[in-house]
Amino acid sequence: MVKVGVLGATGMVGQRFIQLLSNHPDFELTTLAASSRSAGKRYEDATTWYLNDAMPEEVKDIVVCDTTPEAMSNDVDIVFSSLPTEFAAKVEKEFAKDYVVASNASAMRMKKNIPLVIPEVNPEYLDMIDAQQKENNWDGFIVTNPNCSTIALTLSLKPIADNFDIKSIRVSTMQAISGAGYNGVPSMAIVDNLVPYIGSEEEKMESETLHLLGNYDGEKVTDANFKLSASCHRVPVIDGHTEAVFIELEDDFELEDIKNKMANFKALPQELNLFSAPENPVIIKDEDYRPQPRMDRNAGNGMSVSVGRLRKDQAFDKSFKYVLVGHNTIRGAAGASVLNAELINDKIL
Repeated sequence: MVKVGVLGATGMVGQRFIQLLSNHPDFELTTLAASSRSAGKRYEDATTWYLNDAMPEEVKDIVVCDTTPEAMSNDVDIVFSSLPTEFAAKVEKEFAKDYVVASNASAMRMKKNIPLVIPEVNPEYLDMIDAQQKENNWDGFIVTNPNCSTIALTLSLKPIADNFDIKSIRVSTMQAISGAGYNGVPSMAIVDNLVPYIGSEEEKMESETLHLLGNYDGEKVTDANFKLSASCHRVPVIDGHTEAVFIELEDDFELEDIKNKMANFKALPQELNLFSAPENPVIIKDEDYRPQPRMDRNAGNGMSVSVGRLRKDQAFDKSFKYVLVGHNTIRGAAGASVLNAELINDKIL
């Protein structure tokens, strides 16, 4: 068993990490780190538990430690980071001197030699790790997963990008409030309302998606060569991001071919039978009124993306559109880091 720890263990994403790591066949959760306000307390006493499922019994008596490498148990191999961006920028590099850091934080994404990875999309980016360790003189390393809305979009795009020439993509998101954390969106701002702005979200979607679908030549990543425009919005849904996607191709196509490529898409995590990998990364819904976040966010244990309303665009040539739903705190956050760690454990450790 690989021993693991969680940084930012008392927050919403930290709690998702704990939920997903409970009874994991490959990972044993031994260490929980949080702010100095929580350090020294039993996890149960330090935490307001937000998830519907009960707090796992095995973590209740773990004494929370400070978020420093010195406080971390020496026998931990992997640490999962759900730290706030500003803090993660400082702390993750300190941990990477000795530990494998599987990070959901945005601080180190898109940095030189830091792999930004979705295992079904670009596992070859893990080859950056050697250069990262040499450049920084680290024994450990950092691997990041993308933004929650980016992950859902890019998973749906991968079978399209592999089989068709994309000219342009436009996406409009309807994002759940859990993506902002428990205290992130005041109730008076979101009940009976929609917030048409999420700071930096559009820029992340546009840059990260092109990076993930680009090409790594062993030294640098060349972005995918199509155009992508995103508009992001917060809606009064607790979990599950919904996205309306509009794609223009270079050539004519058969809609049934698009549908089949998405429905039959499998990749390295499925071949390796990784524990958190869904059997079908993309699930096609044929019903007119699907997908919906309440009904579809937990597909594939929250690790699949559900795609529906797949249809040709009548206003634009060589174009089609669809709606997707992905669970933002599972596939879009903690589950993404756990799947990255499973791939690292299989291929590197």
